Amino acid sequence: QLACPLDLGCHSVELQPTLSVCFEKMSNFEEIGRAFVEYYYNLFDTDRAQLAALYQDQSLLTFEQDKIQGKANIIAKLQSLPFTSVKHTIVTADCQPSVSGGIMVFVNGNLKVDGGEHPMMFGQIFHLMPTGTNQFWVTNDMFRLNYG
Repeated sequence: QLACPLDLGCHSVELQPTLSVCFEKMSNFEEIGRAFVEYYYNLFDTDRAQLAALYQDQSLLTFEQDKIQGKANIIAKLQSLPFTSVKHTIVTADCQPSVSGGIMVFVNGNLKVDGGEHPMMFGQIFHLMPTGTNQFWVTNDMFRLNYG
């Protein structure tokens, strides 16, 4: 279990098999999306294997030009990335409710790999869908480095 990711004073919530959020105080899509972003990149930077809890077999990932489907394949791709350590810094995180009942999250940020001095800019989009009470999973995930 993990305490509320926004430290809003709500009870601890179960994070497996999907991201759970504190609906008693986090009732809008902006807070949910921002809590997801904080949680996702913290896991990515510390233990990518734990990201599996956020995906399902129907999930789709576009990573640069690669298109990957399914939890196991997505985690295999993320774990095969050619660096030992990574640190994401979020610059912006824009959220919108989707007409399908989910949340769209568009992230721009910087990342440093293996302690490098020069950060790389990236953009990433997530479509989060509810699975039940207080839980979301990633249906779509699109990642691109920003060159130039």
